[in-house]
Amino acid sequence: MNSKKILSIITLLVVMLLLVACDSGKKKKESMEDKVVVYSTHGEAMLELVAEAFEEETGIKVEFINLKGELADRIRAEKENPQSDVMFGGASSIFMELREEGIFDAYEPTWGNKLDPLFKDSENYWFGTIQTPVMLFYNSDVITKADAPTDWADLTKDIFKDQLVFRNALSSSARATYSALLQQFEMDGDLASGWDFMKAMDQNTKKYYGSGSLMFQALGRKEASVSFATLNSIIDNKVKNGLPLEVVNATIGSPIITDGIALIKDAKHPNAGKSFIDFAGSAKVQSMLAVEFNRMPTNPDALATSPKWMGEIKINPMDVNWADLAGKQSAWMQQWDTNIKDSKKDTK
Repeated sequence: MNSKKILSIITLLVVMLLLVACDSGKKKKESMEDKVVVYSTHGEAMLELVAEAFEEETGIKVEFINLKGELADRIRAEKENPQSDVMFGGASSIFMELREEGIFDAYEPTWGNKLDPLFKDSENYWFGTIQTPVMLFYNSDVITKADAPTDWADLTKDIFKDQLVFRNALSSSARATYSALLQQFEMDGDLASGWDFMKAMDQNTKKYYGSGSLMFQALGRKEASVSFATLNSIIDNKVKNGLPLEVVNATIGSPIITDGIALIKDAKHPNAGKSFIDFAGSAKVQSMLAVEFNRMPTNPDALATSPKWMGEIKINPMDVNWADLAGKQSAWMQQWDTNIKDSKKDTK
């Protein structure tokens, strides 16, 4: 075979390979769906910002629904016929529960290997996009620093009678906090005392709110003086709304919730869902949410461009076994809702 014929064959093979590569790329592009459905606990403004940025970058339309405390129940109800592609938001303990129920598909996003193991599932079923300390705080126009609580145990003291307002257990951060407090007693082998503590705290609670904004409004009107909330919400209301709020670095610590994201199993738009997850946890987006909404990043690459306060407020982490808590939280919160919440009304 002469050299000219060999060169012709080689050229033909190269052209064929290029055509196959182009066709493969075209098929890959065509396999990307044109929309993604996201169920979330995040607020409308935050979801709109992420959705608009994602659509602009990818051309994929985002349909999102803010389900707040009803998110997990909605996803469970749709397990056999999923209507969403991505779960975006909610405490890691909820993600752990849903993972055990076979709700998610494993998927490691492009930024997943950057995270501390504390902020992700070991088998890639969910990943943290936000780290959220839940901290005690008080209105300094109502009580002084000397009278303010220094730890969670102080909330049962007589001085705080009708001075406490909290979120109800539909709030994922409240569920996680109540459960984490109970676990502190369980780890000491005395869960019964934990329930006694919860009941004593309820005796001092003026009202439970289904809305965080309504709870902060009550504090702003001086209807109560003490509560707990995610640190970013406290900062938002202090800086943007001018409320005289002071954060308490509790002695036994503050629960640090990992706010997660996951791909729904048997999703109708799985590729668009994966693309959304890649985008939502990227350093670019986590930094954007840190600046715009005071959300603390899990992605270390985003910390350099985050607000200064995130590195200035002292946070004593509570010792919480989130994996163990995941299997107990639902039962505990059902008991709290049935037997603890507003139990003082039964004594009137």
